Amino acid sequence: MNLKLKVIEGSFSICKVNNINDIDLKNEFTFVSVTDEEISLVCKTECIEENDIETAERDDGWKAFRIEGVLDFSLLGIIAHISKILAENKIGIFVVSTYNTDYIFVKENNFDKAIKVLKDNKYII
Repeated sequence: MNLKLKVIEGSFSICKVNNINDIDLKNEFTFVSVTDEEISLVCKTECIEENDIETAERDDGWKAFRIEGVLDFSLLGIIAHISKILAENKIGIFVVSTYNTDYIFVKENNFDKAIKVLKDNKYII
């Protein structure tokens, strides 16, 4: 696979929030999911602090990259391939999918290693 990946600048947090009304959806790279059990938020860490978002749980220290371009829904195995490469190198991930593409989050202490092993496997970054 010769997919192009783009590094997203900044540090991210993955949270469980108490109130959806605390979330400013105007901030770019804000991902929200609501289920019958929780409200989850993935966003730049600075957005949580600037907007004083109350979190029930929070995990800071994530970096992100996205698969460039619009992915057709018929494409299979893209995340499976990336996650396999990273898992073989003992790098955990958190993935968010949007209508157009996928975002892969890696803990900051593994980010440089993740970029290297993906480049070694023909990903363009």
